[in-house]
Amino acid sequence: MATIIGLSASQSQILSRCSPPLPPPGFVSSPARFKKEAPVRRVLVPPLKCTSSGPTQNTESEAQTTSPSSSSASLDSRNSMYNWSAGLGAIGLVETAYLTYLKLSDSDAFCPLGGGSCGDVLNSDFAVIFGVPLPLVGLVAYGFVTALSLQLSAKSSPFGISESYGRLLLLGSTTSMAAASAYFLYILSTQFAGASCSYCLMSALLSFSLFFISLKDVGLQEIQKVVGLQICIASLVVATLSASYSTTLSVPSSLANVDLPYYTTEIRTKSSPFALSLAKHLHSIGAKMYGAFWCSHCLEQKQMFGREASKLLDYVECFPDGVKTGTKMVKACADAKLEGFPTWIINGQVLNGEVELKELAEISGFNFNELVN
Repeated sequence: MATIIGLSASQSQILSRCSPPLPPPGFVSSPARFKKEAPVRRVLVPPLKCTSSGPTQNTESEAQTTSPSSSSASLDSRNSMYNWSAGLGAIGLVETAYLTYLKLSDSDAFCPLGGGSCGDVLNSDFAVIFGVPLPLVGLVAYGFVTALSLQLSAKSSPFGISESYGRLLLLGSTTSMAAASAYFLYILSTQFAGASCSYCLMSALLSFSLFFISLKDVGLQEIQKVVGLQICIASLVVATLSASYSTTLSVPSSLANVDLPYYTTEIRTKSSPFALSLAKHLHSIGAKMYGAFWCSHCLEQKQMFGREASKLLDYVECFPDGVKTGTKMVKACADAKLEGFPTWIINGQVLNGEVELKELAEISGFNFNELVN
């Protein structure tokens, strides 16, 4: 009979489960036969591994005990970021609400830093986008971010969409706000050199903070999928602001830091019959003269026509509200793409600077002799 040596109790149980079935009844093993045909051999059995439900159940139970804790930590971290976003958005909401009130009521802003320069920035034409006050746009943006962050923190479906899409929507909103803030900082440094605007800097800080919090919330893998969309959003914001401020005028350096109210200058010369007839003709064909109240050459051009004739001209004042830091031309002047003052546009032809009356008559097709005859 073959002898198996070196088996432990657990290995014996494993062999009983993993060994082939027992011989059928009636099979008789003869000790003498085995003794003659096969010598006694020592069998070394390595540790055997059979499929068992015990270890799997333990692993599952361990996973069940560790998974809730890690998941809970992740949820707490995400809720903390949403709370931060909601808090920063609420601060921006209060700030822009205050600035919107000042803008709509035409009141002066209290500037803790920068003195009067803060009001110059907030009351300039750069504080308006396509006719809409910039603080009002910021009020809507901060309000949207605050509401979205609160809904994500409460685990409710933000605006009827899933949480993952809500996070991407929050990232897109903060991306546009950060891009706008970067553009406004550029405007502040170039158009308002030396000026200080504490509200502008505070809003920029809030926008950048919200943007970085949203980046951390979404994660690197998801950001890589939507980085192209983020670039498109930022580019669209910059293009929109550039289009709105395309009419911004670079005023002469002598007027850059001057608050110059609008004024009129009296024309004292008397109009000649030729000047009167020419002015009527220019008016009839739609010729326009573009100028500025502070432009001495514009005044000299009007003096050529005289007091009566100059009133008949289609004259466009490009600064009807005066000149101060950040002032831009009226839309009619901006659309004409003027290069200087005065500028005449007669039958589609552009004439820069002062033009003699005879030359204006020749270009416009006016013949005074035929009129007299």
